[in-house]
Amino acid sequence: MRKILISSAALILTATTSFADIQAPPGAAYTSTRKLGRAISNILYGIVEIPEQIVRKNEQYGRKAGWSYGLVDGTQRAFSRVGYGFYELVTFRCPTFHGTFKQPYMKCGQDNRIEMNVHDGLSEFPPELGFETYYTGHSRSQKY
Repeated sequence: MRKILISSAALILTATTSFADIQAPPGAAYTSTRKLGRAISNILYGIVEIPEQIVRKNEQYGRKAGWSYGLVDGTQRAFSRVGYGFYELVTFRCPTFHGTFKQPYMKCGQDNRIEMNVHDGLSEFPPELGFETYYTGHSRSQKY
């Protein structure tokens, strides 16, 4: 009788714990320290939006648009990024965006907080200048 009680208790314990939710919630990656890091990077590197937008508009629309439209759009995006950086620096301990620590800026169609270019909204962190390299493996091919 004792074996039956022990085995049934073990079966009930296993059955009740197997339905537990062990996954992290969707906002678990966004913490106050990530918000603080995002604020500091937006303040320090937000100015990088100007040359980045010049290059992007140059590739999309040509040289004249790159140096005129890209300069104006990059300056506007840099001011927006630096402004959001100071906002997030002051409020990094408070979950301000829908009760989470996510970034408050979205593309224009998603959440009309700020008016952005429809093609490319602000990313979470500022863009990097220079060449982008990707891992392609350790082998090289030779052509003769």
